[in-house]
Amino acid sequence: MFEQLCPAGPQWTLDWDAVRTAFPWVRALEGVPQDPIHHAEGDVATHTRMACEVLASLPEWRARPEPDRVRLFAAVLLHDVAKPFRTQIEDGRITAHGHSRAGDLMARKVLWEMGRPIAWREHVAALVRHHQVPFWALERPDLDRIAFRVSLLARNDDLATLARADILGRICGDAESVLENIALFEEYCRERDCLDRPRDFPSDHARFQYFRTPGRDPDYAAYDDTRVEVTVLSGLPGVGKDHWIAANRPGWPVVSLDSVRTRLGIAPDGDQRAVAAAAFEEARTLLRAGERFVWNATNISRQLRDRCISLAADYHARVTLVGLEAPKPVIHARNRARPEPVPAAVIDRLVDKWEAVDVTEAHAVERVDTAQTSTRT
Repeated sequence: MFEQLCPAGPQWTLDWDAVRTAFPWVRALEGVPQDPIHHAEGDVATHTRMACEVLASLPEWRARPEPDRVRLFAAVLLHDVAKPFRTQIEDGRITAHGHSRAGDLMARKVLWEMGRPIAWREHVAALVRHHQVPFWALERPDLDRIAFRVSLLARNDDLATLARADILGRICGDAESVLENIALFEEYCRERDCLDRPRDFPSDHARFQYFRTPGRDPDYAAYDDTRVEVTVLSGLPGVGKDHWIAANRPGWPVVSLDSVRTRLGIAPDGDQRAVAAAAFEEARTLLRAGERFVWNATNISRQLRDRCISLAADYHARVTLVGLEAPKPVIHARNRARPEPVPAAVIDRLVDKWEAVDVTEAHAVERVDTAQTSTRT
């Protein structure tokens, strides 16, 4: 659908009626109010249409190869997708706090349900999550970490183009100063060698330590003191974690939350604190013994994964993070076939919280569509 609807030369015309007909999440933007100081053009749908029209007019966008243009078009369409759920009135002002992070989650869900390729989907989701960064980037003390992360997941020149379409696609009094900030953000990324390419690190261990250690020099070649291997899995129920382990880590000890749950007699939708505590104690025992193992859990959010990865890192483990996924119908069919299916409502709630694995989290990261093949990043 994005390929069909993306404006193309020589006219570069946006068919907005076709766009809103194709995507229910675009129609959901209609009537959602915005702060009139920064969005005097009207509701979120009007702004999104104007931003798409601006994108189609930008020479920098027209000069890109067609696949890049389509991907950026999708990002502009989705950049405010969460505003219907984050907009509220506070002290007479209309705000949409947190819509960028919520937009990342929603964009992932939308594109996953559409069957878009994993890398393509995550590129768009990363742009949606960070789309406001260039507006005031140079005021942020953590700009290096953000710019480097975006360069590894997407491209910072894409982020600048999205931000430019966003600010020009509205009626806003401070547009000129924001455009200057976007240009400064581009120059900053160019100087840091991460504008149109991934940031280079001396090694995977250096990259791992950089993103775990605030203030660390990104060019520091950290001494690799790892001494045990740990594989951390992430994936919704039904993606095939047990099958993946049998095929890729045969004979490895497994810390399995499902096994702990069964042993303790706790349901998947019950209180999981005792399950987590028991699993962490199993992991500590293996780490103290210097024994490699697989951590088998849903680990849908980055915060949950970080608890596992941090424990492993404390014991000088080399961490491989594997994100397993499959199309929605496949997951639900597999789950129904399990001896003890997870309630479908639980899976749906997990999807709403799903943050895909990324290369900033571990020494090595694999994204695996268990209905197809593995992609290593």
